Amino acid sequence: MKVDKQTRLSYNQKAKEIVAQMTLEEKVYLMSGNITLEDMIAELKKGKHYNETPYEAGGNERLGVPAMKFIDGPRGAVSGTGKSTCFPVSMSRGATFDRELEERIGQAIGKEIRAFGGNLFGGVCINLPPNPGWGRSQETYGEESFHLGVMGSALTKGVQSEHVIACVKHYAFNSMENARFKVNVKADKRTEREVYLAHFKDTIDAGAASVMSAYNKYQGPHCGHSDYLLNEVLKEEWDFDGFVISDFIWGIRDTVEAANGGMNIEMNDTHRFGDKLVEAVQNGQVQEEKINDSAIRIVRTLLAFTEADDKEYGEELIGSQEHVALALEAAEKSMTLLKNENRTLPLLKSETKKIAIIGKLGNQENIGDHGSSRVYPEYVVTPLEGVKNLVPNAEVVYDDGQDLEKAKALANSVDAVVFVVGFNHDDEGEFIENTSDDLDMTAIGGEFDAAGGDRKESLGLHTDEIELIREVGPANKNSVAVLIGGNMIMMEEWKQDVSAILMAYYPGMEGGTAIAKTLFGDVNPGGKLPFVLPTDEKHLPQIDWEAEEITYGYYHGYAKLEKEGIEPSLPYGYGLSYTTFNISDASFDVTGEQILAKCQVTNTGECEGEEVVQMYVGFNQSKVDRPVKLLRGFERISLLPGETKTVEISCPIEKVKWFNPETHAWELEDIDYEVYIGNSSANKDLIQGKVNVMVTK
Repeated sequence: MKVDKQTRLSYNQKAKEIVAQMTLEEKVYLMSGNITLEDMIAELKKGKHYNETPYEAGGNERLGVPAMKFIDGPRGAVSGTGKSTCFPVSMSRGATFDRELEERIGQAIGKEIRAFGGNLFGGVCINLPPNPGWGRSQETYGEESFHLGVMGSALTKGVQSEHVIACVKHYAFNSMENARFKVNVKADKRTEREVYLAHFKDTIDAGAASVMSAYNKYQGPHCGHSDYLLNEVLKEEWDFDGFVISDFIWGIRDTVEAANGGMNIEMNDTHRFGDKLVEAVQNGQVQEEKINDSAIRIVRTLLAFTEADDKEYGEELIGSQEHVALALEAAEKSMTLLKNENRTLPLLKSETKKIAIIGKLGNQENIGDHGSSRVYPEYVVTPLEGVKNLVPNAEVVYDDGQDLEKAKALANSVDAVVFVVGFNHDDEGEFIENTSDDLDMTAIGGEFDAAGGDRKESLGLHTDEIELIREVGPANKNSVAVLIGGNMIMMEEWKQDVSAILMAYYPGMEGGTAIAKTLFGDVNPGGKLPFVLPTDEKHLPQIDWEAEEITYGYYHGYAKLEKEGIEPSLPYGYGLSYTTFNISDASFDVTGEQILAKCQVTNTGECEGEEVVQMYVGFNQSKVDRPVKLLRGFERISLLPGETKTVEISCPIEKVKWFNPETHAWELEDIDYEVYIGNSSANKDLIQGKVNVMVTK
């Protein structure tokens, strides 16, 4: 049974009847996490990891209301040890541009959460990074709001199809790590609605039943207290029927402000709600109607998902062969080929008798951040293991690359050299430090065995890795750099020193297998960059990662570079293949409420391959300041050699409107819109046409 919004609202009367029988204390208990900070720290000190078992909130046994049972994400179910399927991080999955695949991943994660005893997945992370240095940007899908909305909606649908509540996070403007507990983010209304909130609305429209607030402040108040964000926008304008939970422990700072501001559940430690909230109601600071609204939202949502359940979820689902195969498929489809001089790749197994894997990350189990998103799989395949497993008859030599002369001699002696370089959990990821708040963060921070945080030094490789590639890369004509990381990595200093470059992101438990299969041509890379790659990081919005106040601008990423006429190193949506594609016979039209772009795509090469066809809409005739063009649709297709397919992509007319801050409304301009179809955001890769949407109005 599908648990859509209509189904959930059908439980409204039953929820009201149940809530009417509750005492004030029972209603407030529904709004409260059931694990104390002290209990959480005690578990960590005993060697248990964060969220090893589901974190519960609320519930009422007397009246048959189940507890909310939280399991974190987004690269898989965080609970359990040595069991869960570890999928590639969201940024990696964003590079697949495959919504159907993301929905299947959501279904698999939903099944594992149910098998662990959970009923809520806190892992639909769709924050937009204005600068790729954000430490947790690996948890989101890329830099583009439209793309975030599509992929986040797909994950939401997949998770909820298994009767698990999808929780969308972190609402909103949570795009800095080191300063996340203190920073006050500001933005003008157009930036707010068009750039930073649009993808959240997409997931709500797709049926998401829960939202997690962010730690940071927005326009003054903490997001977990924000009447504007939680009540006015989310619940009133967007007609959200579900419940809001706080980000953990420090997500709300004031009992009265949070309750009146629209917070429904304090997670995961009851620090501000509980007895303090009961007292606030009794002394008139919070009206009991507010408590009733929260209780009804919680009860009807939990009842709808619980009573819809018609399946058994055994532990055999956790880390099952089917789910591991899906993790491998996602890793394979994410591989993004950025350079392939003289067709260096794929390496030929018959000619590669000896291969060197060079770099510290070549033999490291590197699945990403060690913070709250960390997943504990049964095993992780390293790049070195992946290559050894795939070509057992070849001599595979590993070197950490610290001794340049030794590495150069090795590179000279082999048929091919693969540098595995980039980042790990110490370079980027979740960051916890102590604050002036009355809770001691060091107790938890000390349990996360990683530095994490934002990439403050540079958006490029470490100095020793740059030196390694520049010195050793030219020693072998078959030299490949495999990049590991959660977002864009600058390449200008060294890209001429290797023959091929493959972006592998954090590719999950089967990542080494996917990398090896791609290097040797068992897999044809079809991933596309979900971010722009500039020639100079100064071309991106500049951010003080320790700021107490910051203003987010309207332009970032590819839209910023294009508006300013700056040529990137590589455009958004870019990715090479081992075959070639021809896009032709484009046509553009408006039908009903949709803008349509159609084309023919032919595989003109010699092997099977996948292409991501992208649709952009331009606004050159606009009377207001707008981007040159924006992504407004995409489709991933597979083609055999010589095969041709017709691809049709549609974009709702709603998605070309602009937000008028004076009328506080989305408005459609009566202009000709440029429509583009092709395989990257670069004009040379696109066919252009025009449509006028007002003709059909």
